[in-house]
Amino acid sequence: MLKQILLVAFFLVNLGAYSQVEIPRTTNTGTIIKAEETNTGFPILKKEETETESRFLKEKPKAIDLRENPNGLLTAGDVIEEKWTKDKEIKEEFKFDQSLGNVVTKGKFVEVYCRDHEYVDGDKVQIFVNGELVARSVSLHAGFQPILVTLQDGFNSIEFVALNQGSSGPNTAELRVLSEKGEQLAKKEWNLLTGAKAQLIVVKN
Repeated sequence: MLKQILLVAFFLVNLGAYSQVEIPRTTNTGTIIKAEETNTGFPILKKEETETESRFLKEKPKAIDLRENPNGLLTAGDVIEEKWTKDKEIKEEFKFDQSLGNVVTKGKFVEVYCRDHEYVDGDKVQIFVNGELVARSVSLHAGFQPILVTLQDGFNSIEFVALNQGSSGPNTAELRVLSEKGEQLAKKEWNLLTGAKAQLIVVKN
């Protein structure tokens, strides 16, 4: 009897050695996708993972709009620092009228922005367009102030007359002119003594 039991056990052991061991399956019968790797061992990013990143890298940064930010590229710290910057020394040439050049546009109007870009000391100007007074007294601050100028066909004269020299040095200002589309047409500066004027010509085609 013992020999028969040993014979059956030996037969079962040999049968298990030649049979195929089957791995239990889960209920998920889908295919298994292996992660692809590069030579460095890092997985390759799928297309949808890289498209978002590349889209943001290609997008251009939003342009600075003086209509939204009257300080232009200035930070709050820059504005405070410029308030303590000294004006330029008074020169003989500041007694005479200054030409700010010409710009050309096809628009019906331009936006004129001006500010005191040096020591903010109470400088004031009058503005004339084609000989007509459009702003009796404009105080120049650290931030840009907008003035809308309607254009006539052909040549248009925009004049800035210095009403004073503030408490320090000449009447100083930075001027920027934008088209009706918000494009910058001109960036100028002036240094004037009281009564002198700076003139910009805008040609409307």
